[in-house]
Amino acid sequence: MKPAGPATKTRVQVLERTMMLLETLAEHARPSSLKQLSGETGLHPSTAHRILAVLVEHRLVDRVEPGAYRLGIRLLELGHVVKSRLNVRQEALPHMEKLHRTLHESVNLSVRQGDEIVYIERVLGGRSMMRIVHLVGDRAPLHITAVGKIFLMDAGAEQSREYARRTGLPARTRNTLTSLPKLMQELERVRRLGYAFDNEETEIGVRCIGAGIRDDEGRLIAGLSVSAPAPRLERSWAPIVKETADEISSALGFRSRFFSGQREIVDGE
Repeated sequence: MKPAGPATKTRVQVLERTMMLLETLAEHARPSSLKQLSGETGLHPSTAHRILAVLVEHRLVDRVEPGAYRLGIRLLELGHVVKSRLNVRQEALPHMEKLHRTLHESVNLSVRQGDEIVYIERVLGGRSMMRIVHLVGDRAPLHITAVGKIFLMDAGAEQSREYARRTGLPARTRNTLTSLPKLMQELERVRRLGYAFDNEETEIGVRCIGAGIRDDEGRLIAGLSVSAPAPRLERSWAPIVKETADEISSALGFRSRFFSGQREIVDGE
C-alpha cells in the first residue's frame, strides 16, 4: 500500500477541520460569530471562513446574518434519514454479543409496553457456546425487573405512584418490592447509580443488572440487562453493563452532554 500523499493528507485535514466547526456549532444554542468559531477551534479566521462558505453552500450551515453561523436544515434532513434506518435491536445486538463474551452470562434487550417489560432479544449460552434468541416476547411487571425500575425512575415520582396504585405491586417472590415507600427508595437509588438490580425479585435464584438505552432525543426507549444465577452475579459488573448500554445509546445518536432531562425521584410517603 502506498503511503498517503500530500493531497490525501490535505483532504483529511479539511475533513477534520470541518468536523471541528460543526461540533463547535452544535455546542451553542445561538448563532456563533466567525471570531468565536475561530477562537474555539483554533483555526485561522480565513481558514474557518472558507470552510464555512462551502458548508453554507451545501446547507449544512446557515449564515443567519453577516459573520454569524448556525447548523443548517440539511443536517436535520440527513438526520431524519439516518434515524429512519436505525433499529434498536440491530444496533444493540453486536454490543450484546460483546458483553456476553466478556461476562459469559445471558444478555437481554427489553422495551416497555404499558405496565410491563417485554424482552425482544436475548443472547444466551455458556463459555463454550453463544446462542441468539430473537423476539423472545416474555413479559414481566415493571417493579420486579432491573430494566423496569429504570423505566419507572425515568417516568418520575408521580407516574411511579400511579403505577403502584394501578397495579398494587403484586409479589412474584419474597424479595419483590411490594410497598410504595420501598419502591420509591429503590428508584432514588437507581437514579443516583444510573443502573438497577433485580435481587431475586422476579425469580428466586436469579439476579439481574439493568441499564437504560436512549435515542437521539434523549428518550428512554429500551433497556439492557445481564441475568445470572444469584451466587454467580457480581455487583462489580454494573458499570460494564451501563457502559455497554451507553454505547448502544451513542450508536442511536444520543449525546449525554446535550441532554439534561432526567427526572429526579424522591422517596414516597
